[in-house]
Amino acid sequence: MIRIGAVSYLNTKPLICGLRERLSGIGKLSLNLPSRLAQDLAAGRLDVALIPSVEYFRATGYSIVSNAVIGCRGPVWSVRLLSRVPIQQIKRLALDEGSRTSAAMVRVLLSEMHGLSPETIPLAIDQTPETVDADAILVIGDRAMHPEHGVYEEIWDLGDRWCRWTELPFVFAMWVARPGVDTTGLAEILQASRDEGLRSLETIASREAATHGLTNEDLHRYFVENLHFHLGPGERAGLQAFQEKATALGLVDTPKSTL
Repeated sequence: MIRIGAVSYLNTKPLICGLRERLSGIGKLSLNLPSRLAQDLAAGRLDVALIPSVEYFRATGYSIVSNAVIGCRGPVWSVRLLSRVPIQQIKRLALDEGSRTSAAMVRVLLSEMHGLSPETIPLAIDQTPETVDADAILVIGDRAMHPEHGVYEEIWDLGDRWCRWTELPFVFAMWVARPGVDTTGLAEILQASRDEGLRSLETIASREAATHGLTNEDLHRYFVENLHFHLGPGERAGLQAFQEKATALGLVDTPKSTL
């Protein structure tokens, strides 16, 4: 039985639509935070996982197994930098422990756009942004969608900042297999689930919206306007640019030659 891990956030719902049923008899699906999925894949506790793209850059022998991804081509809404001071004055940055790609992404953008290299501290999964002692806080996922109003000097949507700065899409996570795993037929299964999810966005939105404090219309718009679920040439170019920029900052040690 192939062990597959997926992200437990809202943005993953279209990718895993009907996936448990499609894996019946051949695999088992579990849900977790992006950073923990990367740890479990590296430790051999998972065979395939939807991991942060930066972890694909850092690993040896990993392979992308599907063109189903979580990405954006503009504002993403669920990845934000909340700054209590003007951006140029950020000296201490709290990074959401749930993410590794977004943590690298915000450091790249702050460095390239403003020449900043702030001290970083963790923001625990169960810690609210308001309680952390930092000039700015990176938050991801559901809690990034409703920042407290009137508290912050500036709020960045990191998808928007990346796409305007680089003129390229961004890929947050992708299905990756560790070395030696037989993934025959898995790409078709993962892509079929993604395609079913995209046909069922209204149903998914009506099922998930209220529990996350969103209207059905807000969540449907998030899926349709803020997220992109296909790995195409533009996304590969965005991944290449991200890898090069992260490597230049020392966030990735051994860049891959191809993506």
